[in-house]
Amino acid sequence: MSDSMQRIKELTATIENEAVRSWKEGGGKVFGYACVATPPEIIEAAGVLPYRIRALGNPDTDIADSHLSRFNCSFCRSCLQLGLDGTYDFLDGLIETNGCDHLRGMFENWQYVKPVPFFHYLKVPHLVDEGAVEYFVEEIALYRDAIGEAAGKEISDEDLRGAIASQEKIRASLRDMYESRKAEEPPFTGEEALALVLLSSAVSSDEFLELCSAVVDERKGSGVGDYNARLLLIGAATDEPMLVHEMESLGGLVVSDAMCYGSRAFWTPIDTGADPVRAIASMYLEQLLCPRMYEDFPRRLQYVKDAIEEWNVDGVIAVHNKFCDVHGVDNVQMRLALEKEGMPVLTLEKEYGSAADAGRIRTRVQAFLERIGGRR
Repeated sequence: MSDSMQRIKELTATIENEAVRSWKEGGGKVFGYACVATPPEIIEAAGVLPYRIRALGNPDTDIADSHLSRFNCSFCRSCLQLGLDGTYDFLDGLIETNGCDHLRGMFENWQYVKPVPFFHYLKVPHLVDEGAVEYFVEEIALYRDAIGEAAGKEISDEDLRGAIASQEKIRASLRDMYESRKAEEPPFTGEEALALVLLSSAVSSDEFLELCSAVVDERKGSGVGDYNARLLLIGAATDEPMLVHEMESLGGLVVSDAMCYGSRAFWTPIDTGADPVRAIASMYLEQLLCPRMYEDFPRRLQYVKDAIEEWNVDGVIAVHNKFCDVHGVDNVQMRLALEKEGMPVLTLEKEYGSAADAGRIRTRVQAFLERIGGRR
């Protein structure tokens, strides 16, 4: 493993990583968010570090279960656990979105039981049409004002344009990394790609771009060729590199994904020349590709079908955490639609914290790989 990839894995293996601690020690603030519909550009424009909340496979929910019932998604309960047990005490603020009812329950119980100094609720429409975009423009403007007030800084349009350019560099570097995985022998495994995606919202823009550039340079001319099948991962919030590692240890190679901790977070470029608030509202609403959005299944399906063709995929694994309503239903629709066209699909329901469920996951993935055959 290269020095840069080792550094990336170290930074993404913990919640309060070394870069976050250094930022805090320098007097900087950190605001946490969870949903892919939350624009970090506004946070960065205020001079605050945007940090995407994750649980990194934490299976413990004993404290969280006292406030959020066990019939809620275990990813949300695991994040709440870390918020209440002190792991996320470094956060100076939280931005809630209505990604789903489970996510809202996580944020609101967190703020009720252990409030942070700043809390803002960003309301995201469930439709993509002209009226919804106009509504979201107003919401983004309110979000901008609230973040600026909390940070003690008036966020100018120039500040926003600078943050938009900074975040677009991150997205472009991730898109390039994903494009490189179209090769017959990709330079990155799926586990490594997920680590890079997680890093992009866990350190400052400059630190991410430096590490990403270094690891891409180190991987030039190398590739992963020892695999039996090229896999596409779709479904619910998955921030567990270990889950992907288990799949790849059996002979599969995850070459791309259609997930919110993945390509859906960065695939659509933003219009850097437009009015910054409107550009942010339009891009973040229109690029969601999430089953929370009404009347949007055909577009999500086409996104997956395009990925299957472009990354030369042999099989699709549709993952969702137990009690995840939106992805649980959507994954069934996806499976039926894709299998109708001859694409093998494994629908994998699991508890969050895949290490505890590793045996069953390995058995099901191994059987799936045997079913779709191999390339060797």
